[in-house]
Amino acid sequence: MQFLVLIYEDKSLLEALPEGEYDSMMRGCIAHADELRESGHLLASQKLQPPATAKTIRVRNGRNNVIDGPFAETKEVLGGFNLIEAESWDEAMRIAHSFPWSRTGSIEVRPVDDFEAVRRAVGA
Repeated sequence: MQFLVLIYEDKSLLEALPEGEYDSMMRGCIAHADELRESGHLLASQKLQPPATAKTIRVRNGRNNVIDGPFAETKEVLGGFNLIEAESWDEAMRIAHSFPWSRTGSIEVRPVDDFEAVRRAVGA
């Protein structure tokens, strides 16, 4: 089974970290990601740029809207993701708990649909 592990960050908590702590957390996270990749659990990961660089696209009544930044006003914003391979929810949660970012935000774990099965189901 595949699970998407979404990393949410609270900017104020990140800014409150002691000098050098962010860099230390990031180095640990990168080393941990390398270990997970080698063990076959991590399929993909990426750090996202700040929300100010984002654009939100909506189509309503045939009209395209592009809005600068994220749609929702919130303290926690999506900062990155990891696509992992796990045998069960328990294993996915264990892996997600091993990331340090729940200290400065939250981590969402969500199963990934089998897109090829969706493609077949809709005849695409």
